[in-house]
Amino acid sequence: MLDIADDHTRGHESLLGDLRRLVRHTAALDEDGSFPSQDIARLAAIGALTAPFGTNDAAGIAIGAPDELAEVLRLIGHGGLPLGRLYEGHVNAAALILRYGTRDQVLRARTQAAAGALFGVWNTEGSDGVRLMREGGALRLVGSKTFASGAGHVACPLITARDVDGAWRMVLPQLDDAARADLSDWRAHGMRASATGSFRFTGLTVAPEDLLGGAGDYHRQPHFSAGAWRFCAVQLGGIERLVDEAKDFLRAGGRHEDPHQLARMGETLIAAETARLWVGSAARLAEAAGVADTPEAAERAIAYVNLARSAVERCGLETLERVQRSVGLAGFLRPNPLERVSRDLATYLRQPAPDRALCAGGAYAFRDEAAGDLWR
Repeated sequence: MLDIADDHTRGHESLLGDLRRLVRHTAALDEDGSFPSQDIARLAAIGALTAPFGTNDAAGIAIGAPDELAEVLRLIGHGGLPLGRLYEGHVNAAALILRYGTRDQVLRARTQAAAGALFGVWNTEGSDGVRLMREGGALRLVGSKTFASGAGHVACPLITARDVDGAWRMVLPQLDDAARADLSDWRAHGMRASATGSFRFTGLTVAPEDLLGGAGDYHRQPHFSAGAWRFCAVQLGGIERLVDEAKDFLRAGGRHEDPHQLARMGETLIAAETARLWVGSAARLAEAAGVADTPEAAERAIAYVNLARSAVERCGLETLERVQRSVGLAGFLRPNPLERVSRDLATYLRQPAPDRALCAGGAYAFRDEAAGDLWR
């Protein structure tokens, strides 16, 4: 008889193997408004879209432990940061649905993912923030979201909207066939293939089963802040991809034995490994059982993830500096993949409120504990 744990391990290892093969062939899309449709289809084919939702199918694959999810995010980020950003949004939506959804909502989401639907989380308000309005006994959406990755391609967005009382609610709107996405404002330095833009929701009807959780659940701690470890895992993949591209370039040019290049490569490896250690610890703290049960555990997880954000950002910036100095002007010229990966990483490292996160993490030091005991 097959042991359930062994079956899960085999399933997860199979998924990782598929991902490693997939990322070697990820298309290097780098055009405004482009979207990695083929890569999303490949993720669907190997079960990566259903995995974050768990499984009620004996043949399905579920991502269980935080280390497993961190590895999946890292590998996809290594393949391509725009693809990693989109998949991270899919994972974030799955986490919210599993945490706050009803059994029927979870089953519906799992079925949609199994059919190849990409989920995402869109919370940045446009100039006309999204509201839930009651019209003739029915709820309708009014307004738009911006900085929505995958706009026009994400089949199942999870959005935030203010209800009639001004409280934030989560909504899983059922989209129609109208042209609601606008990618014209996304002219970013990097991450061009993420199809990021605005999305207009005005006129969509919201059924009771489309409302997820209760008022204020989206911002509920510690998950709201501690969940940031997931984009750090994708960034880690991008950092490692940059190191790998630099290694290949230097070796191809016969410059890999120069002592100055070796020293810089050593520094990039230190940065990449530092980022990996921070991401691993942040994932385990943020996803630990009972992390939301006590204020102490929640505060600890949030503080650590805030520091991990700053640490991974610093590691990424250091890697960019070392690689660009090692490779020289060639690393800024298209179609050298270093040029694209560098732009994507520099753009994706720009996450919201970095100073606030660092200060919040630093404030945790002023507890009645020795520094070495803070995270034990």
